[in-house]
Amino acid sequence: MSWTQAELDALRRAYARGTLRVTYDGKTVEYGSEADLKRRIETIESAIAATQGKPRPIAGYAAFGRGDQ
Repeated sequence: MSWTQAELDALRRAYARGTLRVTYDGKTVEYGSEADLKRRIETIESAIAATQGKPRPIAGYAAFGRGDQ
């Protein structure tokens, strides 16, 4: 699915204002929660970054050990 920068910008504005109803390109969408809206933003950001050849962010954690266990 292709998303537009206009959609992403509208979602970011709605998130910044604390509203769940977003209107862009003549469409209106109401999200069930702030978490739903945030996930949509992250999904679109990743998709746009992938089309521009940018690497996707990787989340992880470091583990350390003493080596004697």
